Amino acid sequence: MNSESAGVVEGVLTIKGESVANVAMALSSPTRIQILNFIKEKEVDMQEVAELIKQSKANASAQMRILEDAGLVKTSYKPGVRGVKKVCSTNVKEIRLLLV
Repeated sequence: MNSESAGVVEGVLTIKGESVANVAMALSSPTRIQILNFIKEKEVDMQEVAELIKQSKANASAQMRILEDAGLVKTSYKPGVRGVKKVCSTNVKEIRLLLV
């Protein structure tokens, strides 16, 4: 997603142009919407997401990648008990799709 097609201001993500289809596709899954609702108030690791959606960490990571590609979440790596862990967060509270 390019900066001309999206922007987050005070928790509101506004999407326009060709990025609308990408975001709409990411939001077409009840599982991904469940993930977004889960992480909107906190940072979580992939194990927590996997437990939430009752799938493997690999499947949870695949779902998260779709959300990240659409610009809805951010992922980073932080020190864990053994090595590093992938954590996810979002500052998006509302999404506006503009058909212009």
